Amino acid sequence: MTRITRSKARYSWQVLLPVLLGLLLDGCTQVNSTRTTKGADEKPQVVATSTIIADLTQKVGGEEIQLTGILKPGADPHVYEPVPADSRFLETADLILYNGYNLEPGIIKLMNAAGSKARKLAVGEVVKPLQLDKGKGEIVPDPHVWGNAENVAAMVQAIRDGLIELSPKDREKYTQRAAQLTAELQQLHSWINQQIRTIPPEKRRLVTTHDAFQYYGRAYGLAIAGTLIGISTEEQPSAQKVQQLVESIKKTGVPAIFAETTINPALIKTVAQEAGVQLAPQQLYSDSIGTKGSNGDSYIKMMTANTRSIVEALGGKYTPFQLKK
Repeated sequence: MTRITRSKARYSWQVLLPVLLGLLLDGCTQVNSTRTTKGADEKPQVVATSTIIADLTQKVGGEEIQLTGILKPGADPHVYEPVPADSRFLETADLILYNGYNLEPGIIKLMNAAGSKARKLAVGEVVKPLQLDKGKGEIVPDPHVWGNAENVAAMVQAIRDGLIELSPKDREKYTQRAAQLTAELQQLHSWINQQIRTIPPEKRRLVTTHDAFQYYGRAYGLAIAGTLIGISTEEQPSAQKVQQLVESIKKTGVPAIFAETTINPALIKTVAQEAGVQLAPQQLYSDSIGTKGSNGDSYIKMMTANTRSIVEALGGKYTPFQLKK
């Protein structure tokens, strides 16, 4: 009985094995065929670090690219700690667009260690930086280049060129979108200048949580009268620094100071109370655009929202921004 069972088993496998192998090979052929077809249709994989760069890249790249933004709206690039998914995005990217000037140190470190074959483009570094003193003689480039809309126009051209190099067949589309966005940025630049000029000259002084508005101030005629911390939000202000800022605010006589969307406002609220000045009701967008549906969910909208907040809090006369087609 045992011999008959084993004989039948051997016969069954002799019959089934060729069938199973045939099915397996056919299945492999179908999988490979599917992957080949998908690969031919795949869009270029582009990764942007900051929300500002992601917004600009989407406007230039449109539907011709697959864009992944690492930082989410409201996230602080100075202190962001990458997660495992970020490494996977960087490793599979065809093009990585980042700000540079050490704005996003955690991501830059991961990017350099990821072993990605992607082209890496420091979009912010196409702008000649302001040099700021961190103290003790340490001079560093200020990474907040987007504070000047003209700088952002230069960043848009760099993004356009990077996308064209990645996908030459879409050159015309990238070029047209970049030209349209550049024209909008030129209108924005002129509008901000007009708005700031409505503030009485003696009140054109800006006090914020961290030193992120030097480019904005220099481009549009606002003196940076003081900040709670320096260019990086990693810094922690001492009690002495807080008191010095309070005294400075009292001397300059600014009517209002400003919190920022990416930083806990508790300490700047205390400064406002001790200095006896108003804390502007609308926080400024400094290192990130706003969440979807907010009044700052694109670069242009964040700049118009910031300008409105500054103008209204410092005694100017705000006129809404309207793009001319």
